Amino acid sequence: MEKALLTGNEAVARGAWEAGCRVACAYPGTPSTEILETIGKYYKKDIYCEWSTNEKVALEVAFGAAMAGARSICAMKHVGLNVAADPFFSAGYTGVKAGFVIVSADDPECHSSQNEQDNRHYGRAARIPVLEPSDSQEAKEFTKIAFEISEKFDTPVLLRLTTRISHSRTIVNLEDRKETPPPDYKPDFRKYNLLPVNARVRRVVAQDRIKKLQEFNETFEYNKIEWGDKDIGIVTCGIAYQYVKEVFPTKSVLKLAMTYPIPPRLIKDFASKVEKLYVIEERDPFIEEQIRFLGIEVIGKEKVPIIGELNQEILRKSFGLEEKENKKLTEKVPSRPPVLCPGCPHRGTFYVINKLKLYTTGDIGCYTLGALPPFNAMDTCICMGASISNAFGLEVALREKIWDKLVAIIGDSTFYHAGIPPLIDLVYNKGRTTVIILDNRTTAMTGHQEHPGTGKTLMGEDTVEIKLEDVAKGCGVKRVRVVDAFNLKEIEDTIKEEVKAPEPSVIIVRGGCALRTPRKPPLKVIEDKCKGCKLCIKLGCPAIFFREGKAFISDILCNGCGLCKQVCPFDAIE
Repeated sequence: MEKALLTGNEAVARGAWEAGCRVACAYPGTPSTEILETIGKYYKKDIYCEWSTNEKVALEVAFGAAMAGARSICAMKHVGLNVAADPFFSAGYTGVKAGFVIVSADDPECHSSQNEQDNRHYGRAARIPVLEPSDSQEAKEFTKIAFEISEKFDTPVLLRLTTRISHSRTIVNLEDRKETPPPDYKPDFRKYNLLPVNARVRRVVAQDRIKKLQEFNETFEYNKIEWGDKDIGIVTCGIAYQYVKEVFPTKSVLKLAMTYPIPPRLIKDFASKVEKLYVIEERDPFIEEQIRFLGIEVIGKEKVPIIGELNQEILRKSFGLEEKENKKLTEKVPSRPPVLCPGCPHRGTFYVINKLKLYTTGDIGCYTLGALPPFNAMDTCICMGASISNAFGLEVALREKIWDKLVAIIGDSTFYHAGIPPLIDLVYNKGRTTVIILDNRTTAMTGHQEHPGTGKTLMGEDTVEIKLEDVAKGCGVKRVRVVDAFNLKEIEDTIKEEVKAPEPSVIIVRGGCALRTPRKPPLKVIEDKCKGCKLCIKLGCPAIFFREGKAFISDILCNGCGLCKQVCPFDAIE
């Protein structure tokens, strides 16, 4: 059998292909991005795949395909399921025709997210079964079995990954694709049209389905008991299973593959054969609470941290065990503060905002780094699209106190994702906030994926380029300006003018991402002219250093954007 070393994300993509999946949708978001990237790179011959405008749209497109009889998958990071929650809950009522798998990649420790929510709660709330793989092989197998469970029980299935599973590599056995019947759509009013008269009936169906899934989980082949010393028994799942096996190699372990609904008889039987029962799971006491509901005495979050990401050393410390010598884990690593890349097109805008001392509501993207020194140019970052809504809220509350001092910052991909409704709200409700769209022509933070403004699809096809300025005008904005991201004077003059306007305005600051545009010749400092004033340092560019009281530009790092030349008052940079 052919084998490959795959990440969990790559394994999910492979599992979807092997399962005969026909449609795959997503909005890019770490740690889930590579699932659709892998499908688009290797499997687009058999699977239609798309970057959707947001996670709600992704889920709805994939769900529509499943209604038509095509096995479908959609993927998103954990906060993406917040965006997609509306159709997610409805899909739990309706059920499916062909297999429908929803992947949530959770991010304990907030490595690249604004929170670390546990999306297993979504499965329970929507009465949708939850599967949790513990390595890449299981990520592939659970994807395949999720399609089968989906069709057998007429339900979507939530496949929950975490950052370690998504990005760690383990060996995976590769198998051939299993072709599925061609789609054949037949309208089913009672099933898919959730008018209240139908929804009340489907609610009963959804509840009965959970009872059947619970019975199925009692003998689910991927639940695994490994007997050892019976002084303690450990119930675990997902990546926590790997830590348990390393820290407690001789203890009895019950690894659950389906964590909602749990199998009561299996757990009661396991608990009855050990002296003391523990639950070791990452994040919330999800399994622990279900076990307590069964009336079983169990120890969980009294020992295991509820905040952050688990690892072997944390687990050892939690249980008072002797730590293994591992210098790599204990040595202090020099910190590296995150910074905008040399040549980043966002740098000039944040420099100007800092200079003008504006109040700035921010959004999700690599430009969120503008909140950090030396710019300190972003006061808020809540969720996708919230910059515009938050700014309008400040305006409504403070009115003339903030009218000429307020801007909202949002990226191009984020604007397509969630910025259009709040912009319409701003215009409709007669606001006057200035919205700055940072257009670097890509979804940069998650690895340069296409979006509706790039003119390309995930499958590499040319498509309509939906222009930001046209969208803004279509939302009713009359004052729409486009400026060069590398022209500081133009940016400053435009912002000064627009924040004073008594109506809403949109400034599109356009400049390609430094990692996707040709590099220009590096700049250099004329040492005799440099006065050591350090104004260039205020740009926060990693290519600019100071040594012996003079500025120095690294020709290795410099991207040749020219911003430092524009801020130098002594013409010391050429």
